[in-house]
Amino acid sequence: MHRLTILAATAALAVGASACAPTSTGSLTALNNPSLSSVHQPVVQRTDFVLDLATSGGRVPAGELDRLDAWLASIDVGYGDRISIDEPRGYPMPDARADVAGVAADYGLLLHDGAPVLSGVVPAGSIRVVATRATASVPGCPVWQQDGVMPSVNTSANYGCATNSNLAAMIADPQDLVHGRDATTAGSATTAGRAIRTYREREPTGRQGLPATSTTGDNQ
Repeated sequence: MHRLTILAATAALAVGASACAPTSTGSLTALNNPSLSSVHQPVVQRTDFVLDLATSGGRVPAGELDRLDAWLASIDVGYGDRISIDEPRGYPMPDARADVAGVAADYGLLLHDGAPVLSGVVPAGSIRVVATRATASVPGCPVWQQDGVMPSVNTSANYGCATNSNLAAMIADPQDLVHGRDATTAGSATTAGRAIRTYREREPTGRQGLPATSTTGDNQ
């Protein structure tokens, strides 16, 4: 009798385990995901804006700099965009780069080393300015097509939508999702020290007291 009880308990455990085991077949989709990984991942899209500027004596004339300024304003360049320069092969122009860097600084941007590989060559006597803009999003989110009662054990179709959508919305440079950052500590101590110094030296707002407000006047 004792042996039969053990066999019955073992059979019950086997049935329960088989009911919890993934039974989905076919391609991995949001509605068919027996794994613990999210199929909703950020997708990064990159757009390159290109402008060729004429140079003279290794510098960018004032008229061309005005054209650059108007172009940057027209594409609404701002935080998160990358400005880089492509020069004619074998003809580096550091002074022209400095001229372009001065205009980019008015928009709060620095020049990045290395320009994206684009079709066509830079004409002689000119310099090419490339503004790169990357955006990140999670397509297909949210997913509301999933039934309340599922025939098999699957991860929720919405699994990963909230976390990865927030990550895509908050990341400063979406291209970091593609190739990350170099493992370097240059500047990290300065950045951390600046934050700590501000925390220690800035006067707390509570010490300023409450503003005096009169309850008398024409509003009675």
